[in-house]
Amino acid sequence: MSIFLNTQLGKNKLTPRQILSDPILFLAFGFGSGLAKKAPGTMGTLAAIPVYWLFAQSNLFIYSLLTLIVTIIGIPICGIAAKKLDEHDFGGIVWDEIAGYLITMWLVPFSWQAMVVGFILFRFFDIIKPWPIKWVDRQVQGGLGIMLDDVLAGVFAGGLLLAFVSYF
Repeated sequence: MSIFLNTQLGKNKLTPRQILSDPILFLAFGFGSGLAKKAPGTMGTLAAIPVYWLFAQSNLFIYSLLTLIVTIIGIPICGIAAKKLDEHDFGGIVWDEIAGYLITMWLVPFSWQAMVVGFILFRFFDIIKPWPIKWVDRQVQGGLGIMLDDVLAGVFAGGLLLAFVSYF
């Protein structure tokens, strides 16, 4: 019994070993978390938590810069991964979840409670995809399309989380 999605992934039938040994695919698959058999998006968001924790140790300027870099480099990372898999927005590509979670937590004061609520809110918006997230998900292709719906989910979740934290 394997913990991986399948032994062959995407239309190009890549193996988990090929994904883990290719630097772009390794990043696109969230350091391997996207290979999870169940809920790869949730596993990718879980992989974002240590990244967030590391970034949160810095000041707002550095956090913002790092989050922007993760988001911008995610466009080619996800685009190249989709081409290598020959499949647009393959479920195991989770770099977009990492960026989305970092965006969710962007302006929120660090706390374990905020991390948990941010995780739940981000997953909610990423799964439900209210307008305009669903429209973007369907209309925008390539690496930008893979990233943009999760960026929007992060903005929605982050706005709600910031309001929640400010109120309570």
